[in-house]
Amino acid sequence: MLAGLAFHTAGFGMFDEVYQRSSTVGIAAVAVILLMPLASIYKSDNTIKHILLWAVDMVLVALMVLAVLWFFSVNEELIFGLYTFTPTDMLVGAGGLFVVIELTRRAFGVPLAIISVLSIIYALFGNQLPGFLAHAGYDGETVMRTLWYSFDGVFGLPVTVVLSLIFIFIIFGAVLEGTGAGAILLRIAWRVTGSLRGGPAHAAVVASSMFGTFSGSSAANVVGTGVFTIPMIKQRGFSNAFAGGVEASASTGGQFTPPVMGAAAFMIADLTGVGYINIALAALIPAMFYYASLFSAVSVEAARLGIEPVPAEERQKLSRQDIYLSSIFIIPILTIIFVLVSGRSAASAGFWATIVAAALGFLHPDFRKNPSKLIISLIRGGEQCAKIMVAVAAVGIVIGAVNQTGLGLRFSLLVLKLASNSLFLALVLTALACLILGMGLPTLPAYLIIVLILGGAIEKLGVPILIVHIFVLYFGVMSNITPPVAMAAYAAAPISGSDPLRTAVVAVRLALVGFIIPFVLVYNPSLSLVVEFELGEFVWIAARLGLAIWLFTTSLAGTDARDIGWLSRLIRFGAGIGCLVAIPWMEVSFFVLGAAIVAVERYLHSRQQNPHQTSPNEEVVR
Repeated sequence: MLAGLAFHTAGFGMFDEVYQRSSTVGIAAVAVILLMPLASIYKSDNTIKHILLWAVDMVLVALMVLAVLWFFSVNEELIFGLYTFTPTDMLVGAGGLFVVIELTRRAFGVPLAIISVLSIIYALFGNQLPGFLAHAGYDGETVMRTLWYSFDGVFGLPVTVVLSLIFIFIIFGAVLEGTGAGAILLRIAWRVTGSLRGGPAHAAVVASSMFGTFSGSSAANVVGTGVFTIPMIKQRGFSNAFAGGVEASASTGGQFTPPVMGAAAFMIADLTGVGYINIALAALIPAMFYYASLFSAVSVEAARLGIEPVPAEERQKLSRQDIYLSSIFIIPILTIIFVLVSGRSAASAGFWATIVAAALGFLHPDFRKNPSKLIISLIRGGEQCAKIMVAVAAVGIVIGAVNQTGLGLRFSLLVLKLASNSLFLALVLTALACLILGMGLPTLPAYLIIVLILGGAIEKLGVPILIVHIFVLYFGVMSNITPPVAMAAYAAAPISGSDPLRTAVVAVRLALVGFIIPFVLVYNPSLSLVVEFELGEFVWIAARLGLAIWLFTTSLAGTDARDIGWLSRLIRFGAGIGCLVAIPWMEVSFFVLGAAIVAVERYLHSRQQNPHQTSPNEEVVR
């Protein structure tokens, strides 16, 4: 049902925004209850307990249906201010909020559920807190009006954006996966990277970046591609933790990689008013550097372990059919770009790309033999839509409470005060808050909560709005590999057979540049190609960032052309940081130092490899 609703909304628009917002939340909630019943979560051989758990779920279904229908019945009178609240209204609204929070806990764990509960408590009792946290005070009726009976809470703008725009791209990703596009993409990636030392590890980086941009979930992408890539990475001689870390960091990066950016590109466009093409361009070069750093890390680790490229005769061979079938994912991507460039909406682009992807799926012989895969894909896409909608409804609780109490503004002022108008310190505080608030959340809910609460603080320090949103998106996404939660690493660990925490630590080491690029982008907006772009500045920061990536990678791995000691590793890391500090003399000095370190290391290695090689001058002397 949700897949059909997504398709209809993207192609033909909403039938009635008021009713569609609330009914979609209700349908999604019921779907999540049926998908994740308590009886399957808390399995028991006790028949009575099993029945009781099902009874609890049926009560939740009844509560949600009642709460949505009740909202329908009083909505028009509320809009015109003609309605007098009753205790029944309070109880029904509280029931709806409870169901949303409970289902968020089931689908995504406790972090967002706890944040939602704390938001309600703060709205009700925050006036009793000391200092800047105190607000004017709101009674239960006012809070309930905002959170359930208005379009500033559960049924707020995020629900509309997700329903009208994000749903169709979730369905699009599910259809692509169902047509076999992922397997074809992996084969092509293995063929392209077969001559490199990392082999399947490099292929995982390529494939996960491509597929991750559509999936909208780092953990889902890990599971989808990791079952193929991780075993092959281990077979090449990489450790279990490294195999899991590569897949987790590569899948995570897909969330900020154009063209779709896990559908975040369209959310940013809607919130900022910046055109989609500019957003995709702004995210392109940073994403390329992120994946360049992963490529470098894999190459260095392969060299350290003495892993050689896969022999030519053993490399993945591409048949004509593989090249032919590559159109299954290439043409839909081109469709998105063409529709957007022609001036149509992002929803329209997703609508037509989904149709094209479904039609092209019949080029695949397996899909032709079993066309029911399309139905299965739509069902899976609908399941993902249901879970995302429940999370977004919970985000609406947080946003409603934050806006009603003015906490977002006060928090921004606090960040500015703590930072003492220092942009760097404000960025650090915001980055830490992003990593904490984003723990355990999918890309879109994490981005929404963070940018609406913290984005204003950075904007007040003069950072362009598009750069602010990309900065927040990066750190919201990177929370997927940051301990202790690290959802992407926890998804990769069972597949790789490694400890989840160790996998997360390796993923953070591999993806270190992902934590640095947002800062570089703020201080060097030319890297975005669209904000304050200057060619000379772009070339200079690209050169410095490229060198810094190599210095960081070799420093953390402890090897370059040969093994390097701790002192050299520390110098390399320091030189890498110095290259990126926005102080002209430091940029130049540390760039020269870093380049000299790499050049000398290469020279000494070549002399070690060819000890009898003599220079022309030495020959003349002899």
